[in-house]
This record gives sequence, structure tokens and C-alpha cells, in this order.
Amino acid sequence: MWTPPPQLQNCSAVSSEDPFLTSSSLPTCLPFASSQSVPLPFPMAHGTTTLAFMFQGGVMAAADTRSSCSGLVACPASQKILPIHSHLVGLTSGTSADCALWKRILARELRLYQLRHGRRLSTSGAAKLLSHMLHPFKGTELCVAATLCGKKMNLSGPRLFYVCSDGTRLRGMLFSVGSGSPYAYSILDQGVHWGLSVDEAKSIAREAVYRATYRDAYSGNCVDMYHITSKGWTRRNREDLKEEYYREKERACTHAHTHPQTDRQRRERAMLESKENWQEYHED
Repeated sequence: MWTPPPQLQNCSAVSSEDPFLTSSSLPTCLPFASSQSVPLPFPMAHGTTTLAFMFQGGVMAAADTRSSCSGLVACPASQKILPIHSHLVGLTSGTSADCALWKRILARELRLYQLRHGRRLSTSGAAKLLSHMLHPFKGTELCVAATLCGKKMNLSGPRLFYVCSDGTRLRGMLFSVGSGSPYAYSILDQGVHWGLSVDEAKSIAREAVYRATYRDAYSGNCVDMYHITSKGWTRRNREDLKEEYYREKERACTHAHTHPQTDRQRRERAMLESKENWQEYHED
């Protein structure tokens, strides 16, 4: 008689005190978490830029569309923001195949939960479910980093969770994941606040992805944006970041022609300060 491995035996062991999940709601069939390491044919060098933040109008999520592998662009138009349910979307970062597989598994379990219990699983419950399913694969080559964006059930407030392939689950108001996230954080930390309008949030999200793609070689091409509210999610039109680049150049040229004297004075002041600092350094 075949005996399931320990990974599958333990994945359904959840406390009955959990208000979101029960042992019957967890999946009984998951991919095998093999302990044997398979040699890779080439280095899996990849990167991305995904971000999501909360504001008074809900959650704004954005991501670039470039998929890379071994230092090459594998696909310039991939979709990294994946709708999971009518009230929930997920931003994926990591290996594309792993992210696509676990997105389908999570979407299946959410539909089964709704059929069994007659209600949708909350965003917090979905994050906890995904964390429980990924935890047996800790230490393997599975590479999944998902940001779940949704709403709190029975309330209008948004919810934002980060789940990693080692079972980590974090709740926050702002997340950026991927190789371009340090550059995106420089824009998000400066511009994001609770009182943003929808247009302002969209502009900041687009600007953050654009700045990340400008500095990070593994991010680029286009930007996808989703707006999640209490009524569900809405997908914004995909925008080419090349157009944002030309708009930035046009704004810089217009500012230079409008304030030529100001720019020249700023450059002269910077050169003077640099010269003074150099002299003080040598005098010391």
C-alpha cells in the first residue's frame, strides 16, 4: 500500500482555532517536495519589479512585463499580476513556471472553499492557505514570492500580504519585490500616503516601475496596473514604458528652455561648492 510522503501528511495539520481555515479546506494533493537536487542546465539568472500599496481608494498594484532567464530576455510581454478570484489578485516574483503553477493551485482551492462553505475565503485566509501549502517545500529549489492584494471580508478596507516559498507570511501597507525593488522603494517611500487619489496612486505606481526599469536590466518593456477595491479588481490598460521615457525627456527639455538661467546658476553653485569642499579637504 502506498504511503504519502511526510510533506503531504503534515500539510493538512492546521489548528481548529484558525478562524479562516479548517483541515478539510486544505488540499490533499500537492506537488512533491523532493529532497533530491536536480542540476540546472544553465544559471537561472532572472529578475522583476512588482509593487503594491494601500491608500484610501483601495490597493494599487503594478509590475513590469519582462521575463528573463540566464541574462537574456525570455518574454517581453509576460503577465506578472495574476487574477486569482473575483476579490483577489496576486503579484508574482520568482520562477515563472513555479508562480503559474501555485497560482492555479491557490485559485482552485479558493473555488473549492467557496463551494464547500458558501462564502469566499478572505485575503488573510488565502495568504495563510498559500503559506501552509508552500512551507513543506522550504529548502528546495522552489522560487515563489507572491504579494496578495484583496479586501477584508464584510468590510471595505483593503488587505495586503506577502508570501514567500519558505512559508513566510507578512502583512503590510506597501510591498515591492524583485531585483528592481530598491529603485521602486525610492519613489514609493517618498510619494505614497493614505490620502492619495486614484489618479495620483496610478501615477506613482507607474513612476516607480519606470525608475526601476531604468536602472535594473532584468526589468523593462511595459507596465501592468490593477486597482483593487471593495467591489473587486479592475485592470488598467497596459502602458509602454518607452512612452514614459520620452515624456520624461520632453519635460526635462521644457524645463531647461523655461528656466535656463536657474539651471545654469544651479550648476555653477554645485561647482563652487565642490571646489570649496576640495580646498577644505586639502587644508585639513
